[in-house]
Amino acid sequence: MTAIAVVWCPFYFFKERMMIMQLTFLPEIDRDKTKKNVEAALEKYQIMLLMDPEECEPKITASFRLAPSSPTNEFHSTTEDVALERIEITEKRRNYINRIRKAVNRLNYQERTIIIKRYINDDDIYDYEVYNEMGFSERKYYRIKARAFYKLAFILRLEVYKEEKNNELCTANSRC
Repeated sequence: MTAIAVVWCPFYFFKERMMIMQLTFLPEIDRDKTKKNVEAALEKYQIMLLMDPEECEPKITASFRLAPSSPTNEFHSTTEDVALERIEITEKRRNYINRIRKAVNRLNYQERTIIIKRYINDDDIYDYEVYNEMGFSERKYYRIKARAFYKLAFILRLEVYKEEKNNELCTANSRC
């Protein structure tokens, strides 16, 4: 019979204690404001999918004006300006959509399914329809949804921290 010896290592317990102490120094997150930020980001995603930059059309009527030559002989028409603006808007829109898609794809299967069915699909669907369709209890559904929002907030850097000193709120992107 082989005996296993347990050796007490003070360094191991010190290291574990330090990790616990570090966790207590993390700032507290304001869950309501963080949830609102994530919901706003998902709503903006829906709008970006529907957005078509047709409101930035060039002028059709001709306008004549004297354009003095510049040292570089550059000339910009309104059509060129609108085309450049449309490219910038389309690029920003495409980047935002890809950012949200990548963030949602990083979630586990259940979280991702809830977010996609509730917020990303075109159908206007309610929470109770999603959890009935998935076969979850109401409590389990909201627990998974809250965890998904929490993860999305960190992935997208939308979390809001509570500041205990001044009772002010700090976002992830701002410095307090």
